[in-house]
Amino acid sequence: MRRRPGLSVRLKLTLSYAGFLAVAGALLLAVVWVFLLRYVPDNSKGLLGVAPNRYLLVRTFAPAAAAAMVFLLVFGLVGGWILAGRMLAPLTRITTATRMAGTGSLSHRIRMEGRQDEFRELADAFDTMLEQLESHVAEHQRFAANASHELRTPLAISQTLLDLARKDPTRDRDELFARLQAVNTRAIDLTEALLLLSRSDRGNFTRESVDLSLVAEEAAETLLPLAEQRGITLDVTGGATRTSGSAELLLRMMTNLVQNAVVHNLPAGGAVTVHTEAQGDASVVRVENTGHPLPPELVPTLTEPFRRGTERVRTDEHAGVGLGLAIVHSIVRAHDGTLDLVPRPAGGLLVTVRLPGMR
Repeated sequence: MRRRPGLSVRLKLTLSYAGFLAVAGALLLAVVWVFLLRYVPDNSKGLLGVAPNRYLLVRTFAPAAAAAMVFLLVFGLVGGWILAGRMLAPLTRITTATRMAGTGSLSHRIRMEGRQDEFRELADAFDTMLEQLESHVAEHQRFAANASHELRTPLAISQTLLDLARKDPTRDRDELFARLQAVNTRAIDLTEALLLLSRSDRGNFTRESVDLSLVAEEAAETLLPLAEQRGITLDVTGGATRTSGSAELLLRMMTNLVQNAVVHNLPAGGAVTVHTEAQGDASVVRVENTGHPLPPELVPTLTEPFRRGTERVRTDEHAGVGLGLAIVHSIVRAHDGTLDLVPRPAGGLLVTVRLPGMR
């Protein structure tokens, strides 16, 4: 935004300081006149018959008063300029950091030293904002790079299959169509997951009353065949647990949690437990599964896009698109909730979702 040039804040403060001193000096002279000189008789005998009289006092006092006023004005301008400069120095550093951030340099920090005051509080808040912004930008850049790679992979596979079919006309077309369909389905699933993640991040959805216990039962019923196929016991416990939000997004959140718990489990004889309950003003969902032990330092990375366990998601037929827990985290955040992941000592993961309750 272009603005017309104006006086700097430093100059405004300097003029304010000088003006304040000039007004204070004028008031002091007025007090001297009102309470002293006005009572001196204006005659040749002066006060109590002793000279000088008011005329002589005024002539003697006026030049000294004028010199004092000039001194106060000059002192106010010089001192105000120096004082305003010292006071506004932190603001200059903040402005410099803001301009650097505007050019894309988010790694710069003010780190203002000294005791706490308004400017240092502003500088600390600005540093915190830069840290969060840098983290979000890096996360989005990582996400864009991974999404580009994941979307490019099925397209490259499709191109390879088509090239092989063109070079070898005798190749089995049914097999080619089946592989192309599988690759295309994966690309569609990934695109839909990306759209859902973007939608939940924006938070533009209609809120309604949702019973999380019914959502958990629906998600478990949908994934029961997958659990039975892998020999995993799937249980849903708890009572009615209401919250306010999008029924579609909350169902997707629950489905992703249960599916993640089923897929990342023991090869056989595993278990998944989904429990819903109301705790005070919060609605809580716990999804617990058996599985291999997870290092605690790797658990926070599970909510990053295109991550699974300790390795990046692969595009084989059994792997997901790598956005399951990332979508869960985004949906929970859009519903003003919290997501906690804790590795179980015996193996597996305990996921706890806390959402605002609803009576």
